[in-house]
Amino acid sequence: MYGFEALTFNIHGGYLEAIVRGHRSGLLTAADYNNLCQCETLDDIKMHLSATEYGSYLQNEPSPLHTTTIVEKCTLKLVEDYKHMLCQATEPLATFLEYITYGHMIDNVVLIVTGTLHERDVQELLEKCHPLGMFDSIATLAVAQNMRELYRLVLVDTPLAPYFSECITSEDLDDMNIEIMRNTLYKAYLEDFYKFCQKLGGATAEIMSDLLSFEADRRAVNITINSIGTELTRDDRKKLYSSFGLLYPYGHEELAVCEDIDQVRGVMEKYPPYQSIFAKLSYGESQMLDKAFYEEEVKRLCLAFEQQFHYGVFFAYMRLREQEIRNLMWISECVAQNQKSRVHDSVVFIF
Repeated sequence: MYGFEALTFNIHGGYLEAIVRGHRSGLLTAADYNNLCQCETLDDIKMHLSATEYGSYLQNEPSPLHTTTIVEKCTLKLVEDYKHMLCQATEPLATFLEYITYGHMIDNVVLIVTGTLHERDVQELLEKCHPLGMFDSIATLAVAQNMRELYRLVLVDTPLAPYFSECITSEDLDDMNIEIMRNTLYKAYLEDFYKFCQKLGGATAEIMSDLLSFEADRRAVNITINSIGTELTRDDRKKLYSSFGLLYPYGHEELAVCEDIDQVRGVMEKYPPYQSIFAKLSYGESQMLDKAFYEEEVKRLCLAFEQQFHYGVFFAYMRLREQEIRNLMWISECVAQNQKSRVHDSVVFIF
């Protein structure tokens, strides 16, 4: 199972692995979620969170609280954890940690370009960007009129530059092209991250290839479902699928020709790991698919902590913390809008 990394891993990675495992023990448990789901107001949620690692981030917030404030402060905790680990990391762990943030960079680029198209204020858009995906020249994205300008003026100096070369063919920026740009960038990013992990070898390669393959397969399913009934051709759809994962290549061939959700289901049920996900859904239903995928992802991320001497724990911790923030946002929204009956609809328990 292990190569020689067990001998040398702790020289550079031991301290940070201990730190990340400590952070993991601070994630909210099922008991915490049950308490949070019974809260009547956002101040009750703040009170329950005061006993957790989020306590110090929320303690000085005045009433009345807003959902955005809770999410913002919880995200700040994630960002500070990440920056601390990045400061302490040596190569190749530092590069691995940087790779984790590229997904947020892509989302930020797409957010600002879309907002600019719809003539939104750049400052307002910057406030909505995820702090993990910020880079120096992000504010100047607003001046770009087409893909070439976007690349030449802004992205050429960012880590996304190599991924962007595939998008430059689409000239004008419009809503359809922007979604294609997002998915093309994500495809290139996942493939690059996958190759990097394979190069690291050992337990890191084994665990990360499983986690990234799952991510690639989930994206393939989402792209298929979202492009049903649009003008995206089968060939264009296939170009957006990543060239690895359990579905590659035969599942991609079948997904590319799917015309409705039940055909997608038929393809996915041929793959044993995904049978359980689709078994939770009734026919023709796709609303609960995201939650089913998140639950499966959380299960896999928790398993990453069962082994030692690999970098997968850093990826797993960041993803679990992001899932926790999504849970808190959902609970807070349900409480704020007085929709307590729906509070369990989208909460994914982590432990």
